[in-house]
Formats: sequence, structure tokens, C-alpha cells
Amino acid sequence: MKKYLIPPEQLRPLAEGHGMCMAPDTILVTGLPIARMYRVMPTVWMDSGWRFLAGCETGEYLSNPRYNGIYDVNVIANYSPDIVELLDSPPYSAYERAEDGRWLDVSLTTDWLTLA
Repeated sequence: MKKYLIPPEQLRPLAEGHGMCMAPDTILVTGLPIARMYRVMPTVWMDSGWRFLAGCETGEYLSNPRYNGIYDVNVIANYSPDIVELLDSPPYSAYERAEDGRWLDVSLTTDWLTLA
């Protein structure tokens, strides 16, 4: 059983109602900060389309369901509250964290597509 850095009973209501998203254990278990976030077109009604990454994950790691999960976006917001301001961005939006911690809009590049 996974041991999450933030136990469920400590989650605060920061981004409720945004649906579900994909995030790896590098963020929720290991505690690495979110370095990249992008939004695909949702294919099922509960999917927000958001995908969050620490930036160090390999394709092999991301394809292993043992290390990834589907979570309520609110859970991820508790790990990184600064994502909340970006959650209403449309599908095909992509952001990367700059060295100073700010989010850079990289939606018009195609580099993030290789992470899908």
C-alpha cells in the first residue's frame, strides 16, 4: 500500500469540482515538486484532462500503472497550491516551472507532447 506524503484526512478543499487527473508517485509519494502540467482533451466525463509531472519520469516509469494514479485534482492542489490559478486553462494548455518557481506557459511549443 502506498504511503502518501499528505494523508487523506489532511487534504484541504483547494480545488474541488475540477474532476480527476493523472499524477505519478514521484509527486505524491516521493514528494518531488510539480515541474510540468499539461491538459489534454478529456475523453470521459470525470477526466479534467490534467496531467502533472515532476519532470524526471521516464516513459517506462509513466507506462507502469504501479507508479501512477488517477486522483481528484484537489489532491494534487494540496501538494502544489500554486496550480489552482491555472486549472481553468483550456485543453492543450501546458505549463513548465521556471527556475524562480513561476509557471511558464509553454502551450505553443510541442515539446510537452512527447510527455503524453
